Amino acid sequence: MTSTLATRLPTPAADLQGYLKAVHAFPMLAPGEEHELAVRYRTGNDLSAAWRLVTSHLRFVVKIARGYRGYNLPEEDLIQEGNIGLMKAVKRFDPEVGVRLSSFALSWIKAEIHEYVLRNWRIVKVATTKAQRKLFFRLRGAKRRLGWLGADEVDRIAEDLEVRASDVMEMEQRLHAHDAPFDGTPGNDEDERPAPAALLEDRRSDPGEAVAEAQWWDIAGERMKGALAALDDRSRDIVTRRWLSEPKAKLRELAEDYSVSAERIRQIERDAFARLRTALEADRLVD
Repeated sequence: MTSTLATRLPTPAADLQGYLKAVHAFPMLAPGEEHELAVRYRTGNDLSAAWRLVTSHLRFVVKIARGYRGYNLPEEDLIQEGNIGLMKAVKRFDPEVGVRLSSFALSWIKAEIHEYVLRNWRIVKVATTKAQRKLFFRLRGAKRRLGWLGADEVDRIAEDLEVRASDVMEMEQRLHAHDAPFDGTPGNDEDERPAPAALLEDRRSDPGEAVAEAQWWDIAGERMKGALAALDDRSRDIVTRRWLSEPKAKLRELAEDYSVSAERIRQIERDAFARLRTALEADRLVD
């Protein structure tokens, strides 16, 4: 029975419209029916029961996958990856826990789609750590609502995810980047925009560039020293230990040292950064 039904269901890559029509033809399961099928599969490895659990939720995967069309990736591939997550969820679903399969499968479906997006959205990896992945998808959602993020949004997202504001800004720049062929495309004439390979210049041996960069870092370092010196002792110690020392101190560690809550340390740190930013901007205006 399972193999016969499987041959009637086209794959998204081969016939997306036919697939969408087919998955909506599979009936939804009532709670009692879903529980019975899940028990049959979990206790007796009944593959026909597993097939019905999967097919009844294929339209659910389509709905989730369509929420990721803003990444400009093939919809059929997003659906395929989501289906992998659904099958993993069915394999691990325990009907005795008391939740519906759709609720349990949601995180599995999204996890597979997220992995696919991160592998394919850019040639250069945009996110490798768990924190970067959270930041990637958080910023994608914020950008659809806000366009370019303002300073307040950057600070809020950085605080929520416990990352630096500079990490948020760097990830936003990655999101705005576009892949381009390094050597150009065949048939380019001289009037078209040159390929990146034609624009590269090695400036490592340019003494003027080296001196200018060294001077810039010297000036920036002096400005930062002056701005830090203007902070009170506690704020300066928190900023130094959190961001300028190795290993960096944790919020909990600083909270214990100053006998306050971790949230209070975060507030002091945020206020200190605001004062540093004001001081550095004032120095720039003077110049």
